[in-house]
Formats: sequence, structure tokens, C-alpha cells
Amino acid sequence: MPLRSLSELLKESAALHRHLCPRQVLGVRMGMYAGELLGLELPQSGKRLLTIVETDGCTADGIAVATNCWVGRRTLRIEDYGKIAATFVDTESKQAVRIHPRTHIRSLAPSYAPQTANKWEAQLIGYQHIVNEILLNWQWVELNTDLEQLISYPGAKAVCSVCGEEIINQREVLSGDQILCRACAGEAYYTCRAEQVPVFAALKCDF
Repeated sequence: MPLRSLSELLKESAALHRHLCPRQVLGVRMGMYAGELLGLELPQSGKRLLTIVETDGCTADGIAVATNCWVGRRTLRIEDYGKIAATFVDTESKQAVRIHPRTHIRSLAPSYAPQTANKWEAQLIGYQHIVNEILLNWQWVELNTDLEQLISYPGAKAVCSVCGEEIINQREVLSGDQILCRACAGEAYYTCRAEQVPVFAALKCDF
């Protein structure tokens, strides 16, 4: 995939998101800068780059367009810390860099877009012109989860001993001699309603 200009990537992000906003600009700039720091040609054509984004929404769309990392390709993950930040991991070299905007850029943006009518527009235009070294902060980091475990491998499957649901990508939890899904291991983000008793454990289905 050939290298794309900032304007081209912003057009693609705007088409995907149905409008262009300052956080998309930041996402695209962060993705492009990650390519420079890691020495990778982005957007990627394969799956070498893994990106962990610390918020959902507009920034994630901009990053996805700039890197060609997507949830559906298992190259984009969301760890929702509510931060405009992301860690970009070269899965071959194992280098990882975390990038986030500098805290003062909102107040700095108008000086890069003096003809704009309001703060939002100043950020939209200004973020496109502020140089990387002023716009973005970055640092080399190491992941706390083993990279191979994070990525897993194709075809990894297990069945939860409690609910009977299939688990893929090595996300099962071992409890004694039982294999559990994260929900049955006590990490569920939902609670089953009392009148709807799950019967999945009694079913054995191949799909």
C-alpha cells in the first residue's frame, strides 16, 4: 500500500466518519508519526503493526485510517482509559511506542489558524499544521502482556465448562481443572436476568 498524504488520509477518515473533526486529525497525525518512529510504511498492507488505542470514537477512526489497523483484522484493540493516546507495536521487532497529544495544543492551535471563526475550527485546522515535535509526545514502552499471548494464533478454541460457549483466541481462564470463559470466571460486563436461565451448557453445537 503506497504512502498517503495527510490530506488524503483526512479525506478518507472524513468519509468513514461522515465528517472531519479535530480528534480525527489527531488520530491520523498519531498514526503517521508512529510510522516514522518505528520505520514502517503506513498504512500497512499486512498485519505487522498492532495498535492499542486508549479511547473509542473519532481518534480511533483517524488512527485506523492512517495505519490500516482495524478491529476486524485483529490489528486494532481498545483499552478504554478515556485518553487520546495509543501504543503502536511492531510485532516483528517488538518495539512499541506510545503517542499522545501534548496538553497545551488546544491553546496553541489558534496561532496556526489565525483566520478561523472559533476554537473548534482553529483546532481542526491548527492540528494539521503544528509540527510533530510540538503537537505530539511519545515514549518507547514495553507491553505488560506477552505479545504472542495478546495476538494468539489461528484456530485456538476452547469450551467453557460452565456456560458451554466457545472461546477463541486463547481467552479462556483456567480454574483448577476447569476451563472458564472470562464471564464465568467472574469478569463479566453483564448480568443474566433471573427469569432467563442459560441452558447453553446442555447444548453441544458445532458452528
